[in-house]
Amino acid sequence: MNENRYHSWLKKHPSALETFDEMIVSAKGKKIVVFLDYDGTLSNIVPNPDQAFMSKKMRRVLSEVARCFPTAIISGRSRDKVYGFVKLDDIYYAGSHGLDIAAPFQCTDYQPSICKILDVLKEETSDIKGVMLENNKFCVSVHFRHVSNEDFPILEEVVKSVVDKLDEFRLSEGKKVFEIRPDIEWDKGHALEYLLETLGYGSSNDVLPIYIGDDRTDEDAFKAIKKRGNGYSIVVSSRPKDTMALYSLRSPSDVKKFLSRLVIWNKQSVTS
Repeated sequence: MNENRYHSWLKKHPSALETFDEMIVSAKGKKIVVFLDYDGTLSNIVPNPDQAFMSKKMRRVLSEVARCFPTAIISGRSRDKVYGFVKLDDIYYAGSHGLDIAAPFQCTDYQPSICKILDVLKEETSDIKGVMLENNKFCVSVHFRHVSNEDFPILEEVVKSVVDKLDEFRLSEGKKVFEIRPDIEWDKGHALEYLLETLGYGSSNDVLPIYIGDDRTDEDAFKAIKKRGNGYSIVVSSRPKDTMALYSLRSPSDVKKFLSRLVIWNKQSVTS
């Protein structure tokens, strides 16, 4: 990677660690609400998505954050799966990009279709080595991290052909994963707004949402924060990328450091 390109990119999306003190000035007197993606944010991206465990230190810091601020995890995974990784009861969980929460619409109607999609994909991709299918309750994830470059076009064609036959679903792509989800106006940005409304901060000017995420789907949440006109959007990336986020962090390790500083700042502001 060209370090000059990265440093140039940092001028547009400065490190949330290095600029923490000036960022936090705006938080004085406001209610901070913390929103987090899971994979690539709280845990490292790993070859096997079923082994994306967070570290004990990250869990400890996350627990402290949740004691200080309302905290939510919005993930493409199913809500149950994310809870299985995190195992903290004082956190709000939103799975399937926000579909798997107590949302203001019925998602249960999509369950039979999700099962059918999985069955079709299992059959259609059985000859493609490295494919991993994941049922995230309201979203089907097709992981292709271990699919060869030669087989990828075949997989892509299969997935697109399956989705093309479904009027109620749409296809999106994340980090080494295709995601098939209901084609409704709902994403991580809507989930963020819904959770703020649930917490009683929907139209409040005294709330400061912080959203940290690393994937394309997190851009919807960054966009929602920009639309609100307040709050901080932070992208997790070690290389330049197009993003609507205002700030950046290089890795989950940096996320842990940022959250730790947030906890320390909160304790100091309470005692001062």
